[in-house]
Amino acid sequence: MKITPEEVRYVAKLARLSLSEAEVEKTTLQLDGILSYVEKLGELDTTGVLPTTHALDVRNAFREDEVRQSLLQQEALANGPLQNGEAFVVPRVI
Repeated sequence: MKITPEEVRYVAKLARLSLSEAEVEKTTLQLDGILSYVEKLGELDTTGVLPTTHALDVRNAFREDEVRQSLLQQEALANGPLQNGEAFVVPRVI
């Protein structure tokens, strides 16, 4: 076994979990299965395989910044449900 019931009880105590003896046994078996699987993955030959942060080759589609004409204040305010002529009016938070 990769993990003991005592270790499961210790981690449960740290997490402030109250486990019954049946739950300790079940969790011990489940965690042992997980750790065995992870150990099996460690047997793979990964020589020449680059580390990845994502399963797919994801790239950000950045574009160059370009200066463009922005909306006039009145045009922007026309997009909101409530405004006072200078700014959007929203409910007071504090």
